[in-house]
Amino acid sequence: MRGFDIRSRGSGNAGASNAVITMGKGVGLFSALFDIFKAAFAYMAAEALFPDISISGLLSASSCVTGHIFPVFMRFRGGKGLACLGGMILAYSPQVFFAMLTAELMIAVLLDYICIVPITGSVIFTAVYAFTAGNVPGTLILAGISLVILFKHIQNLERIRNGTEIHLSFLWHRDEELERVRGKDGQ
Repeated sequence: MRGFDIRSRGSGNAGASNAVITMGKGVGLFSALFDIFKAAFAYMAAEALFPDISISGLLSASSCVTGHIFPVFMRFRGGKGLACLGGMILAYSPQVFFAMLTAELMIAVLLDYICIVPITGSVIFTAVYAFTAGNVPGTLILAGISLVILFKHIQNLERIRNGTEIHLSFLWHRDEELERVRGKDGQ
């Protein structure tokens, strides 16, 4: 709609974070909400359609996360799964979602990196699910999703090490943050 492939700009992925970087906060917020609700809907629809299968919602939402990360129609180059993971957690338990959202916001603000949130969030949710649901197949599915999310964030972790990862404070100090990253890239 804006005349460019989002994967050719910013961080190079097709997710809400890069939508903020390349097109602004409004587009990024819309993208995040859409991704959250598509995974939550997938979870709830599967549970309604297949109530006798204990992991139907989790399996459906996990497929949504995987499809977001590796979309067929985009040659398997999509986003990194944070918002879809959030939608899965929201559908599983709004209480868990808001508790984790609070904790993850504190982590993001403290570390000043948004890319840490999907990594820690996927691991924490896997542990929460394992203890609350006690469902081994579901826990294994979530562990697999956590590994995929970690894999997708390896470049972010390398950029943190190199000092070229965009900070969360980009939302408030766009020009300064872009200048900082450009300066590091030039070294």
